[in-house]
This record gives sequence, structure tokens and C-alpha cells, in this order.
Amino acid sequence: MDQPTNHLDLESIQSFNESATNFPGNIILSSHDHTFMQTVANRVIEITPEGTIDRITDFDSYLSNPEVQRLREKYYSK
Repeated sequence: MDQPTNHLDLESIQSFNESATNFPGNIILSSHDHTFMQTVANRVIEITPEGTIDRITDFDSYLSNPEVQRLREKYYSK
């Protein structure tokens, strides 16, 4: 899904959020909605110019992970 909450009102976002959290399968999504990502994501795969960073973690822990920060600096400082 690409930006699934982009044009939804708050009530619809909450409903979608609950549905995605309770969905028993896998969902691949991209979003700029930090709260949505923190609530729904339990694995983050970031595609970089030199490969991927793949972590099984919530979104905030991913962003604050020192190893991930080092890799992101390496990939994006060029």
C-alpha cells in the first residue's frame, strides 16, 4: 500500500489502523504518517542506494537504533 492514510479523515484512519494491526497476514506499505507507522509496523525494510536495511522492530526503535543511524548516514551522506 502506498500512503494508505493520505486522504482519510481521523475516524477512517483509526479504523484502518485497527484493521491493519489485526490483519493476520503481511502488509507491505509506505507512509509519511509517523503515528500510523509506529502503531502498525513491526518490521522495517528501508531500501537505500546501496542495499537494504531490514529490522524486526517498531518504527521508533528503528529510527533511534545507533547501527541503523550509522548505516543511514553512510548511505545518504554521499
